[in-house]
Amino acid sequence: MSSSSSRPPLAAGVVLGLAACKLLVLLYSGRHYGFFRDELYYLACSRHLDWGYVDQPPLIAAIGWMVRSVMGDSMMALRLLPALAGACEVFLAALIAREMGGKKTAQVLAAVATLTAPGLLATQSFFSMNAFEPLFWMGCAWLTIRIVKTGDQKLWIWFGVLAGLGLENKHSMLIFGAGIAVGLILTSQRNVFRSPWIWVGGAIAFVIFLPNLLWNIQHHFPFIELQMNIRRNGRDASLSALAFFGQEILTMHPLTLPIWIGGLWYFFQAAGKPFRALGWAWIFAAGAIVTVSPRVYYLYPAFPILFAAGGVFWEAQAHWRRYVWPIALAASAIFIAPFAIPVLPPETYIRYSQALHFSQPAIETHKLGPLPQFFADRFGWEEMTSTVAGVYNNLPAEVRGKTAIFGQNYGEAAAIDMFGPKFGLPAAISGHQNYFLWGPRGYTGESVIVMHGEQKDLESKFAAVQKVARVEHPYSMPFEHFDVFYCRGLKRPLNEVWGSVKNWN
Repeated sequence: MSSSSSRPPLAAGVVLGLAACKLLVLLYSGRHYGFFRDELYYLACSRHLDWGYVDQPPLIAAIGWMVRSVMGDSMMALRLLPALAGACEVFLAALIAREMGGKKTAQVLAAVATLTAPGLLATQSFFSMNAFEPLFWMGCAWLTIRIVKTGDQKLWIWFGVLAGLGLENKHSMLIFGAGIAVGLILTSQRNVFRSPWIWVGGAIAFVIFLPNLLWNIQHHFPFIELQMNIRRNGRDASLSALAFFGQEILTMHPLTLPIWIGGLWYFFQAAGKPFRALGWAWIFAAGAIVTVSPRVYYLYPAFPILFAAGGVFWEAQAHWRRYVWPIALAASAIFIAPFAIPVLPPETYIRYSQALHFSQPAIETHKLGPLPQFFADRFGWEEMTSTVAGVYNNLPAEVRGKTAIFGQNYGEAAAIDMFGPKFGLPAAISGHQNYFLWGPRGYTGESVIVMHGEQKDLESKFAAVQKVARVEHPYSMPFEHFDVFYCRGLKRPLNEVWGSVKNWN
């Protein structure tokens, strides 16, 4: 279908101001906190560039390598690109609203909703693929609208490029891409499949994704094995469909509910009919995520598209709503933001959450301390490394070179890799996630410092086991309070028993 490609003027000044606001808030946050657990792991992956990893595609490691090479590995350097992605997301939401015919009110409403949604703020407050994922989904949505409006089928080439890069960022891009395909089939836009360009775009996406696909084939699809293990061991918090969408309402800010519901409704009205494929894409993505793996943040990248459509929908309604919502969203965001991003010192946050009787929804089933997991996972890593360094540096010089440092999970191992060099520590080993594939690094097991070990289990494997230290931090996750053991004389060579330490969960 071809239609006019005209667009209303862009409310550039206001939208850029809102984008800048988000950038500044994200850069300010986290000053009283440390590196997030996953950030340490992605930095570790960036030191082992490959076409794939057990738990993610390669793009995040490549970006981490680039950041370290250009700006260093400081926390501010690492979080600059996620913050910029958050600002671009605000601007792109306004552009999508404009592309669907939204004037200033629609553009501003879309931008404000995207700015203030706590879940989106949270995922862009640290370095991860989740910070960049919305840009790929939104970029593909914008291109779909342009193709519908202009009839320029060659734009499917750029759609393929974005979708392919999105797959190299996170495999869930496949869900949204499939959703758009389903949406096109279910609407009058299905005739695009008669054009060769959509197939060319699909081929480009496949070629870009192919290296990661081949890596997964070569390694027997570890990502699928990981997901099956997670489902089997019940690590993720179990959510019914009703509870899932209840948390979506909360994490997208309850006041945005009329906006995104209005946006979904817009796609199924006459005014939004040309873009209905995007409405079906959202429904498909939501249904797939609820069915396969109902982690709340998996659906976050799809909401700015509904915010944009909601802006267009509500712009045509009663005038008072146009101004009440942006003002109410902005005002309430000031009170809600501390639950999404670490803008308050931990002591202040604890008092604040207790005063309001509010806590963040649980993502996993771990026991919590005084902070929610999303904040607690930013504490204790350097202190843990210092404790391990005290053990390592007290060993005789001739023993240190033979001594491995073993972490039970990628957070512990990656913290040693990040902070260890200044204490004179070697790189860590672990059986968790991609650390298992990096192997025992030539260590034999004759001398090992084990973090988070169980003495009886270790005594069955080593000739001598000694508890040498204790790791605790008042704000870290309780499961990261553990004993440190020095073990000697592994009864079988480490490379022979390495398969038994594999821990993909």
